Amino acid sequence: MNFQSSFWPIKRSLSVAALALIAALAGCASSDKIKPAELTPNPALQAVRPVWTNQIGRVSFALEPRVSGTTVTLAGSDGTVAALDAASGKDLWRVQLDVPITAGVGTDGKTAAVVTNANEVVALEAGRVLWRQKLPAQGYTPPLVAGGRVFVVTADRSVTALDGASGRKLWTQQRPGDALVLKQSGVLLAVGDTLVVGQSGHVLGLNPANGTVRWDALIATSRGTNDVERLIDLVGPVSRVGNSVCARAFQSTVGCVDAVRGQVLWSKKSVGAVGLHGDEKWVIGAEADDKLVAWNRADGERVWSSDLLSHRVLSAPLLLGKSLLVGDGSGWLHLLSRESASLLNRVETDGSAISVGPVLAGKTVVVVTSKGGVYGFVPE
Repeated sequence: MNFQSSFWPIKRSLSVAALALIAALAGCASSDKIKPAELTPNPALQAVRPVWTNQIGRVSFALEPRVSGTTVTLAGSDGTVAALDAASGKDLWRVQLDVPITAGVGTDGKTAAVVTNANEVVALEAGRVLWRQKLPAQGYTPPLVAGGRVFVVTADRSVTALDGASGRKLWTQQRPGDALVLKQSGVLLAVGDTLVVGQSGHVLGLNPANGTVRWDALIATSRGTNDVERLIDLVGPVSRVGNSVCARAFQSTVGCVDAVRGQVLWSKKSVGAVGLHGDEKWVIGAEADDKLVAWNRADGERVWSSDLLSHRVLSAPLLLGKSLLVGDGSGWLHLLSRESASLLNRVETDGSAISVGPVLAGKTVVVVTSKGGVYGFVPE
């Protein structure tokens, strides 16, 4: 097949917010609250034009939008799923599932799939529910829809393949892992005829027909003394260029693998919690203190680092031509120079956090805020 809050229930999953709270409690006795970097004057060196706005409903979880051509499919935590035309921002279809969503969206341009807090995968087509399928555990990673199938990763560290037309379970692959699972989007994508999945600090290549493991590449090793310190789940989004897939292991490393040969190309220490973006030259991401770092894609050597937006709670970035776009916790979208991370421009949304990375659909950059605001911008 060729397919291109509280943290007491931590034995099941642990949110990034809970981990941040643990870290804050550890340091609050000896330090004051760290202030985010002040916004510097906006030079407006690169024009960026707001072209439309829409609304998806509050996004309390990092629900990643998906792009198919010029269509953006996205979800709100309240159960709203919608497909928008990226040029106009108008709805192509919209449906309310009447159940909260914890992971989404996956789509192949025709079928869309999300995961609800009722532990169900829901598949839709043109706003119509096709089927629902119960999962063995909660899912936080957007499903992958490819090759007439829907693939899902769940918090019990299993991968399940479902028939795209009926939802019938085709196979399940489960591996042992650490006691904790990060309550955040993980790694699940297709590279040629291989299903690429993140499990703890491993990148696995699975046969999509039956779930057997083709290769296992280790990019992060757990070294902690307790369950929290040992948590090194891979987080999305990843940066893929051809066979090269680069991913972040939570608060541990950034590394790249060859997803055809199953070989680790490089792995570098990096303390961060959000995903990556990049191109054929570089991979870029934000550290835990929101220092932006660019790594050479070929060997992992650092190209530059910037503390311009330190402690501003950055999203995953979007590398676009000569610009780097990244959202922050106050609703600002920053356009930076890819060569130096110097500020080119800054545009405002609704003042709430941009918790997922901006995406490009056609010529439009689409940004989603935690209040559910959806914004289309066109950089000149």
